[in-house]
Amino acid sequence: MKTIPFTKNQIEALIGGHPTPLYVYDEEGIRNQARRLIEAFSWNPGFKEYYAIKALPNPAVAQILKEEGCGADCSALPELVIADRAGIKGEEIMYTSNDTPFEEFAEAKKMGAIINLDDVNHLEYLEEHVGLPEIICFRYNPGPALSGNEIIGNPAEAKFGVTREQLLEGYRLAKEKGVGRYGLHTMPISNELSAKYFVDSARRLFVLAREIEEKIGIQFEFINLGGGLGIPYKPEEKEFDLSAFSDGVRKAYEEHFGKRAAPVKIFLECGRYITGPFGYLVSRVRHVKESYKKYVGLDACMANLMRPAMYGAYHHITVLGRENAPTDAKYDIVGSLCENNDKFAINRQLPKINSGDILVIHDTGAHGHAMGFNYNSKLRSAEFLLRPDGSFKMIRRAETTEDYFATLNF
Repeated sequence: MKTIPFTKNQIEALIGGHPTPLYVYDEEGIRNQARRLIEAFSWNPGFKEYYAIKALPNPAVAQILKEEGCGADCSALPELVIADRAGIKGEEIMYTSNDTPFEEFAEAKKMGAIINLDDVNHLEYLEEHVGLPEIICFRYNPGPALSGNEIIGNPAEAKFGVTREQLLEGYRLAKEKGVGRYGLHTMPISNELSAKYFVDSARRLFVLAREIEEKIGIQFEFINLGGGLGIPYKPEEKEFDLSAFSDGVRKAYEEHFGKRAAPVKIFLECGRYITGPFGYLVSRVRHVKESYKKYVGLDACMANLMRPAMYGAYHHITVLGRENAPTDAKYDIVGSLCENNDKFAINRQLPKINSGDILVIHDTGAHGHAMGFNYNSKLRSAEFLLRPDGSFKMIRRAETTEDYFATLNF
C-alpha cells in the first residue's frame, strides 16, 4: 500500500488558500533518498551524483540536493541557470545535450561545466565556435548490445550517443587536438527496476573504457553510468535493489580498475530515483459522469501530468480520507482537455468518488510538472515543498492569465 506524507486536514488547509491542482514535494523524502544513493557508492573516492535537473527543474529542489552533496546534470541553458542559482558550480555540473546550439556550449564552457558530447562532430564544432574545453566526454550508445524499454526505446533506435567505433575516433581526435582530461558516459535506459541491467551495463562500459585507454593512450578520470534507475509506480512492484546495484558495480570496478593508483571516479545522474516517489499531484473532483463508463473529471488534466497519456504509464491514485475504504467502484479518471487520451487512469478500481473529493496522484516528483504544457489554454499549477516540520512552502506560483498572454498586446 502506498502511503502519503500529509493528512487530509493539512491538504484542506493548503488548498483553502491556493487553488487545485497543485504539486507537493516531500523534502525529507528527497533528502533521505539522496543520502541513501550517495552512501551506497561511498566506496568509490570521488563518487558524485549529478541530479538530472530535467526531472524536476525547480531551483529550491536543486538547492536541497546541493546541500546533500549532489551536482547537476543539465541539458539546456535554463537548467544551467537553475544549477548556478542553487550554488552548483564548475565541474559539479554535467552538461549533456543533443542537437546543441553553440551559445549553450559557450555558456557551459564559461561556467566550467563538464561538457558531454552527443556526436563526434561536436568536437570540431566546439573548437570552431567556443574553443575546446579542458575535459572531453562522449556519450556512448551501446546499440544492439543492450535492450531498452518503451520510454527511451531500444538503444539502436535512439537518437542519443555514439557507437564504439565513433568513440575510438573521437578520443583519438581529442588527444591529437591536445585535450588532456577525459570522461566516458552512457545512458541506455529509463525507469528500469532490474539492478542486474545496470551492473551488466557498467561492466560493458568498464571493458570499453579499458579498450579505449589501451588503443588511444589516454586515461579516464571518470565514468558516468548515467541514470535510469526505476521506481515502483505500482503498489505490488518492489523497490530498486540499490545494494545489489552498488555491490555489482564495485566488483566490476575492482576487476578492471582496482590496481590503478589514481581511482576512476564513478558518476551517476539519477533524477526520477531521487525525487520521483516524493511528488504528489493534488486535484479536486469536478464531476462524476456515467455514460458507457463511469468517468471522474478532475480539475487537473494531461497538461499537468502527461506520462499516462504519453507512455500509458501507471500512477497510483488515493482518494484522500478514504485510504482504507473498499475499492468497489471502477472509473476512468480524466481531465478536461479536448483529447480522448486525457486520462490518468482507465478502469481503475477505487473507493466510491463524489464531486468535491480530493484525489492524490502518486509518484509525480519527476517528469510531472516539468513536462506540463498550455494546450487548451491550461495554466501551469503551483508547486509546494512539504517541510520536515509539516509546513508548506510555495516554490513556484501558479501561472496566471497575464502570464499566458505575456507575449501579446491583448
